[in-house]
Amino acid sequence: MAEEHEGTESGSVCVPVSVPRAEEKDHASRKKLIVHMDLNNTILVSDTVTGQGTVAALDYFLTTVTWGKMSKHGKWEWLSDSASLLPPCSDASSYYSQFGRSPGFTSVAGRRFKGLLEEHLELLRWPEGVKEDKHLTVKGEDGRLYHWILPSFFQLIRDLAREGREFAVIFRTFGTDLPRVLKAVSQAVNEGAHPMFPDLAELKLTVDMTPGKIRCSKRGVVLSRAEKRVSTRDGERGLYQYLSSVEGLGGFQDHFDWWATNTFSIRGGKPIWIDPFDQNVQHVFIDDNIRQNDEDTIVSPKVFLEPGGHDTRAASTAELYDISLVQTDLLRAISDHSYFTQRVHICLENYERNLWNGTV
Repeated sequence: MAEEHEGTESGSVCVPVSVPRAEEKDHASRKKLIVHMDLNNTILVSDTVTGQGTVAALDYFLTTVTWGKMSKHGKWEWLSDSASLLPPCSDASSYYSQFGRSPGFTSVAGRRFKGLLEEHLELLRWPEGVKEDKHLTVKGEDGRLYHWILPSFFQLIRDLAREGREFAVIFRTFGTDLPRVLKAVSQAVNEGAHPMFPDLAELKLTVDMTPGKIRCSKRGVVLSRAEKRVSTRDGERGLYQYLSSVEGLGGFQDHFDWWATNTFSIRGGKPIWIDPFDQNVQHVFIDDNIRQNDEDTIVSPKVFLEPGGHDTRAASTAELYDISLVQTDLLRAISDHSYFTQRVHICLENYERNLWNGTV
């Protein structure tokens, strides 16, 4: 599990305000929250782009959170028998970073983690005795029926609504699952179709069924959905304002080719704008590929330099880790239905504390 970071001083914008902790919490509860959420290996344990079903997707995820190193004799040595988002020591490498995709990982090189795989597959099982739902279930390669969207996601939106918080959810994915996710979420939210969350329909949340697109180039970023089109050519403030004004649940397909062109680094990642001077809105991005190595991470945060201004600076992942950026711990998201709620609350508290201290 990732540590709860308090933020860093690197490149910070100073906001000279000092208030008591109780006032920080009160202010945080009044702000509108925009939660940007990845799909694959964040709320979905499958991937249509790579053709991975539930079993293969979870098996693959374990290669990214298990650690070892090459010995001086060129042999792989495990450094831990458990899974963790962060390496156990500075010279550790994840199995994935060393060997790439390794189908059947827990049956061969990662046999020591087979129990973890089986344990979490069991937790992913669709409730026994409840019939299959074409929108909310998926059949695994093993023939068993699983949740397609993690219950912890639905728990998050129910928790935020019960807190009386104004919020919106923006799905952000490189993949092709967005239309189906919007359909499934609509069934659960508007019709109360999820057997574990039948009360979601009472929340009166809206779902925008039209997928949008975000495309990046050297000239800037263009966001489009239906007839709406916003571009950084008109200034980055416009994109921030648009994303801050979103209501309910909806989503955008981000630009995978741009990320690949930029060697899968922060420079080509999914863009997010952070305004530390905005007293009314906070953005949080949750994605399993958020990493503190900026040469190997998936979100590109940009922080505004002055109140109401249009100029931004590039921020590092470490600077905003557990403040505006959350690296998904998929195993915990499966095993603990309050996981996403907990991570969002940590970001709200850390963001507010760092904002008042002038380190965001």
